[in-house]
Amino acid sequence: MNESFKIFLRDLKNSFKDLAPIVIVVALFQALVIKNIPQDLFSISLGLVIVAVGLALFIRGLEIGIFPVGENLANDFAKKGSVFWLLLFAFLIGFSTTIAEPALIAIANKAAIISDGKIDAFYLRLTVALSVGFAIALGTLRILLGHPIHFYIIAGYILVVCTTFFAPEQIIGLAYDSGGVTTSTVTVPLVAALGIGLSSSIKGRNPMIDGFGLIAFASLTPMIFVQIFGIVVYNFNTSTDIGVLVSEVAQNAPLLHRFSVYNLFLELLGVIKDVLPILLVISFFQYLIIKKPIAHLPKVITGIILVIIGLDAFIVGLELGLFPIGESIAYELTRMNNNWLVYAFGFLIGFATTMAEPALIAIAIKASEISEGNINQNTLRTAVAFGVAIGIALGCFRLISGMALHYFIIVGYIFVIIITYFAPRYIIPIAYDSGGVTTSTVTVPLVAALGLGLAENIDGRNPLIDGFGLIAFASLFPMITVMGYGIIVEIIAQRRNNR
Repeated sequence: MNESFKIFLRDLKNSFKDLAPIVIVVALFQALVIKNIPQDLFSISLGLVIVAVGLALFIRGLEIGIFPVGENLANDFAKKGSVFWLLLFAFLIGFSTTIAEPALIAIANKAAIISDGKIDAFYLRLTVALSVGFAIALGTLRILLGHPIHFYIIAGYILVVCTTFFAPEQIIGLAYDSGGVTTSTVTVPLVAALGIGLSSSIKGRNPMIDGFGLIAFASLTPMIFVQIFGIVVYNFNTSTDIGVLVSEVAQNAPLLHRFSVYNLFLELLGVIKDVLPILLVISFFQYLIIKKPIAHLPKVITGIILVIIGLDAFIVGLELGLFPIGESIAYELTRMNNNWLVYAFGFLIGFATTMAEPALIAIAIKASEISEGNINQNTLRTAVAFGVAIGIALGCFRLISGMALHYFIIVGYIFVIIITYFAPRYIIPIAYDSGGVTTSTVTVPLVAALGLGLAENIDGRNPLIDGFGLIAFASLFPMITVMGYGIIVEIIAQRRNNR
């Protein structure tokens, strides 16, 4: 018990350190740019403390619950030797967790409203969920076959670009953003554990090279599927009643910034609802297909409970502390007509929020563990955060200048393809995964608020066409910076060997 408390205090200390950049950025902009003190300063401070506690509980729960379950399941599937059941499990994990993903629901509802009902929120979510299920299954098949990941990813990017030229302009930004909001905070660690466990169990596979990459597939395929969905919708569908959609969104909207015991209970039920599909899929395959009890069940259950409580506290703390002030600053900046302030805020808030993303922390922990410390956890996260910061700042420039989104993204993909051939093999799958774990619980709401706020306040911009797309930038550039980090590490190592 005493040891567990010491570990929790260590995790809590790290959580406060992870949140420090967000606090510094928000405080600087509030004091020097907005030039006022928030009225609800106490609730903001309390919210950030709750976020830190929630993050510490979440990380501890992952290490004793989610990671072991995912890796043990992968080992059992490898021993069973049934490709069909393994691929079905992968598909259901991807589909069931994505259809209820809160970030995707928020984006789909917003798209339904600003498209005047042309885009149906449920069918958009269904399209994205099917694409993620397909992606996880395809990524699992790649591990079984032992194919290099970059052949699949590069072919996928080419397909995204080709589809872009046929898709209506109203759907392109939304499609690119869909790739960044699909992988939930709980799904990412489980999928990573599945890939690493599977590659560790198959002879001739390397966990570093073959274990990562499933999340990259889950970020790529939605861009293709949603653009095809847009082609169908804008050519064969008629508008729906916007009043019905607004009413539906209002009923399903999260109860942000309004706190009571009842609302906190609803928040907890929401987190349980998000985790429940994962638990049901795991239980079904563990007991009915593999027919083997879960090892160390009490410890795993404790880990899952810590994940649920931690994630709930994390979300409640964000809604109490970070989201109101972050959205307020984003709104004020869009009205100041100072583009450089917008770029600076986009860069700094992108870096700060990414450093606190639970999904990225989980991947960095696993990468450091598998590489036996050769990949430094904090350095990897810094490289990813730097890529997100560049991406959001450049995305803000694209939005303000009014230039076409897909030209930036296409050039970015070309650069990713080029740098892939120079990057060391072990870093490529992690770099591709980095694009999918950067836009989650913390980053998506703030980035979406900034993008839509700019599009609504700049003359000549259409929120549906221009408001989406920042998340796509935030997903693209980390792949470049992480591979760049791998290249630099390799050069330094070679110089040391030469000496």
